[in-house]
Order: sequence, then structure tokens, then C-alpha cells
Amino acid sequence: MTTSVTGEGIVTVGETGAGTYTQQITAGQHRLFADEPLPIGDDAGPTPYDLLLAGLGACTSMTVRMYANKKGWPLERVEVSLRHTRIHAEDCAECETEKGFISHIDRSITLVGDLDDDQRERLLAIAERCPVHQTLTSEIDISTSLV
Repeated sequence: MTTSVTGEGIVTVGETGAGTYTQQITAGQHRLFADEPLPIGDDAGPTPYDLLLAGLGACTSMTVRMYANKKGWPLERVEVSLRHTRIHAEDCAECETEKGFISHIDRSITLVGDLDDDQRERLLAIAERCPVHQTLTSEIDISTSLV
């Protein structure tokens, strides 16, 4: 794999040559792999949607943790479980899109610790403010160029 762009805040993805769809992802000093599941790919890593969900889940957990720590609340552990599906737009009452399919993400948050109901509700509200959630629920502009 050749790397054309590097630096902090840059993620580079390229084919490994090891499998039809196997990709090596470089983010700073970290390397991981992505792939499609069998029988399409070689299942050498999470799918692109798995990685998207992982980013949202990690950001959610970190955001909740930061807030609980700042408040000094007895949060012992945060776990976020996510699932991506595509649903018919007509089945979504809150969606602007009326035709075709839209992506839907189910996000379940488990908060372990001696928290009262008000603290749990506040942490759930704070989860909505995770920066990745904010990005995914806002208008996104992606600029693509050929190098």
C-alpha cells in the first residue's frame, strides 16, 4: 500500500493486496483493517459500516464518561451497542425523505454505577451531544478529488 497523505487528523485507506476488498487503515500511528464478510470478502476486519458505528459508539461513550467525570458522578462503566439498518423512508415518521431508503441506527447505552434517575437522564441527553453524532445528524459536505 502506498501512502500519499499523512499527518495528524488524516486517515489514509488503501488496498492491502491480500484480499479482494481488504483495506489497511492508517490513522496517525494506528493501523487496522477493514473488509467485507465472507463470501464477498475475506472477513479480515470490520466492515465500513462497522467502523462507522464504532466511531459513533466510541464518541458516545467518551462524551458520557467526560461529563460524568466532570460532575463527579459514580459512573463505573459505559457500554454502547449499535446496529445499522436501512428502512423504507415511508416508514419513518420523523424523516424528511419520503421515497427510497434511509439509514437507521439503533444505539443502546448501558450505564453501570450508582446513578439516580436524573443523572441517567442527563447522561442520555449528553450522549446526543457527542461530536460524531452531531456530524452524522447534520448536513455533511464531502469534497472528493483525484490525485
